[in-house]
Amino acid sequence: MTEKRPITVEDLTKIIYVNDPQISPDGQWIAFVHTTPNANEKRYTTQIWLAATDGSGTRQLTRGGKDSSPRWSPDGQTLAFVSTRNGVPQIFLLPLTALGGEARPLTSHANGAVAPAWSPDGKQIAYLSGSNVDERAKEDSDEKDEPPIDELEGKYRKDREAEEKKAYFDPMPMERIPYRQGTSYMDDRRQQIYVIPTAEGLEGDLGKPRRLTSQEYVSYTPPQWSPDGSTLYTGRPWNTEADEHFRWFNIFAIDVDSGEETRFIEDDEHNYFGALPSPDGQWLAAVRGETYKTDDLGRFVLLPINGGEPVVLNETLDRSVGGFDWTEDNRLFASVMDNGSANIYEVHIANKRFKPVVTGRMFVNEFAVGKDGSLAYSISTPTNPNELGYKAADTSEPTILTDVNKKLLDEVIVQQTYEVRFGSPSGTEIQGWYILPVGYEEGKQYPLALNIHGGPHAMWSDSARSMWHEWQFHAASGYVVFFCNPRGGDGYGEAFQQAIHNDWGDAAMVDVMAGVDLMIEKGLVDPSKMAVTGGSYGGYMTGWIVGHTDRFAAAVSQRGVYNLTSFYGTSDVPVLISAEFDAEPWEDPQKLWAHSPLAYAHNVTTPTLLIHSENDFRVPIEQAEQFFAWVRRATDTPIKMLRYPREGHELSRSGEPNHRISRLTEMVNWFDTYCKDSAED
Repeated sequence: MTEKRPITVEDLTKIIYVNDPQISPDGQWIAFVHTTPNANEKRYTTQIWLAATDGSGTRQLTRGGKDSSPRWSPDGQTLAFVSTRNGVPQIFLLPLTALGGEARPLTSHANGAVAPAWSPDGKQIAYLSGSNVDERAKEDSDEKDEPPIDELEGKYRKDREAEEKKAYFDPMPMERIPYRQGTSYMDDRRQQIYVIPTAEGLEGDLGKPRRLTSQEYVSYTPPQWSPDGSTLYTGRPWNTEADEHFRWFNIFAIDVDSGEETRFIEDDEHNYFGALPSPDGQWLAAVRGETYKTDDLGRFVLLPINGGEPVVLNETLDRSVGGFDWTEDNRLFASVMDNGSANIYEVHIANKRFKPVVTGRMFVNEFAVGKDGSLAYSISTPTNPNELGYKAADTSEPTILTDVNKKLLDEVIVQQTYEVRFGSPSGTEIQGWYILPVGYEEGKQYPLALNIHGGPHAMWSDSARSMWHEWQFHAASGYVVFFCNPRGGDGYGEAFQQAIHNDWGDAAMVDVMAGVDLMIEKGLVDPSKMAVTGGSYGGYMTGWIVGHTDRFAAAVSQRGVYNLTSFYGTSDVPVLISAEFDAEPWEDPQKLWAHSPLAYAHNVTTPTLLIHSENDFRVPIEQAEQFFAWVRRATDTPIKMLRYPREGHELSRSGEPNHRISRLTEMVNWFDTYCKDSAED
């Protein structure tokens, strides 16, 4: 047997991810998206695979490398999916009656088509496509037949390239907020809902779509069909004239025949997301949040379709719900965030009880329910970054159907993760975890790599797939890795989550430092060789900590918020500031300044590396620029800013693979420079 080796930074590109599992109507197959990072091409290869639910194996279904969103037809004979193989995303249909069938394009929108949803009778697919007022007017007046798809894609590509080139040199008018999102500035196109017959697509011809909506200022969320096929349920802001649209979200019902649109529930005090109708047509399941809050626990609610008061299902549970899905016989399943894990529960509607179904030390990233109550899910554990899990509808134990990461795991050393519970000076019990360095020798003290989560209301899990490689790489680089869930995080109840209201910095710092002290008390960590890092809110906390203590030898602050006032003016989520601190910047600028890490940057003595993406419009790069300039001008402390072009807020999770490798390399190099003696390198 070959001796295993420590994980390297390049192993990031060997991890395969399992996404968007979908169970076939007969329950025999699971379609899923198989994703592999490709550092050479600076992108990800996404293909659709099938896994047999009896455990007999998997097979690759598409080979384009840019395929996603598999959706089974009601009869199980056809798979709809989205592919960018011809440029922009379009919906394709793949007949499954015979092996080796060829996928056929169903849509041909200039701006692409996404989020396919089959009608209950299988004769139509609803989906989203973006357009502006002029494009919709042209669309409505254009009756001529479209040319073949390859000609269309060539024409659209040339048109887009010309438009982008022209737009690069033209001024951009901005009249609403937000005017940029993700990694780009927003144009005047908004996602509209279409339906298209499937018969033409199955025969090899392009379908003729029918647009049901024409909102000028807001986009719709992916539509869901009513059981009788007469209605589509979707979400959009009800207040189309207001800025910050996500604060005004509601459910809308659209009549498929007439296109008539009705607001489903008249409630201006709450947002509603993810409406999913029950198979008997009696309920809509959704998540409800308060309009003017960002730290409340989302309520998992059932809304009577024929009118009546919402039923809150998780009031007693006091935990947030992620995804949810119905079985054909109206049973409801949901993923629940709890104490560092995300597990699947069956929700008993009558008594509002949550029965554990797939639970344990794991993180369920996504799941889907079969007609009979079987479950398919993307699962991560402390020892495996991702596989496809399955549980039959009977009482059998859950199983793992794939071994996509077996090759890597057979090669590398995976360090064990240890859970700890410790008391904070705040009087709160905190959950955390630590990983020992590869080659650990008992009694020896090692450098520490402390990692702080974002959010601010996120939740670390020792099974987090987005952090699996990073934490193992830090351990392989000779560090004790420590992470915990300080007050403010999800998974411990609403009071815990709201404990940092009006106090992002000090409250969480007390909890985090109590965990650091525990690592020192255990004799694991050399207190003179400690490093701290974190991203987004974790970057805020890193900046806050180095401005308030000199206990760390090195810091790497990533995509951090440092000036709450300028963040309010440049971010696409300014509501975080007004909601979390109960003030607009002009109402109490002193308060926001007192809670800004920048106000204490002149105190920084810890050598600090700032990592930020140039196209991050969630936390714009001006935040890092300010912190860099402040420390550089006010102190002699070593500080460096590393800027990543083309990247946004998701650099660490889904940025270009070569940039993700660079980020980790730079981070560990910075740690090593200040936390290791030359003999340790």
